[in-house]
Amino acid sequence: MRKLPSPLLVVTDRHGHTRSLVETVGRILTGGGSSFWLRDGDLEPAERRRLASDLLALIRHAGGTLVIGRDARLAAAIGADGVHLPGGSTPEDVAAARRLLPDEALVGISAHAPAEIAGLAAAGIDYATLSPVFETASKPGYGPALGPAGIAAAAGHGVPVLALGGVTPREAALCRAAGAAGLAVMGGLMRSDDPAAEARTLIASWEARAETVSAR
Repeated sequence: MRKLPSPLLVVTDRHGHTRSLVETVGRILTGGGSSFWLRDGDLEPAERRRLASDLLALIRHAGGTLVIGRDARLAAAIGADGVHLPGGSTPEDVAAARRLLPDEALVGISAHAPAEIAGLAAAGIDYATLSPVFETASKPGYGPALGPAGIAAAAGHGVPVLALGGVTPREAALCRAAGAAGLAVMGGLMRSDDPAAEARTLIASWEARAETVSAR
């Protein structure tokens, strides 16, 4: 299992703001964000590859990492840091991604219930996002919010779990106390007028919980 590069995984959405996604990512990098998941799956393949390549160059220059949503072939072709597989993926999907990618590449999955993580833990995934942990407009139709209890149940399967869905700095301590390995955030960063400041606040909120625990 590969080590997570950061406790904050930034999930992209180029529709979140009138500025370009490249500009948003650049601002988040200045705020300390360093780990990104290119979601934006509605683009034509050539356009998505161009965007992925532009983002990878920007993120790598800042020392960060980029995983590509759904498309292990694209991740391998541009030399990205891994792939993030969709909900409903199987052990065979994980194995296929591993064959396409270098040994050090990250393979993550989206999960919407702890049982989904249990089914893929032995397949060699490096992390899972669990959503929706809290109520959010970005994840309609996925059932009720799973809450801290859902994080605790998912984390029990031995795979690092990133809390996704309605996560703000206020909930960072709740997520960490429940066993989350980090936070995955889309709307709060993509829609923000100051994504650098939002990234700094999210990271500080996560680290503050760690300092509180270590001081006990």
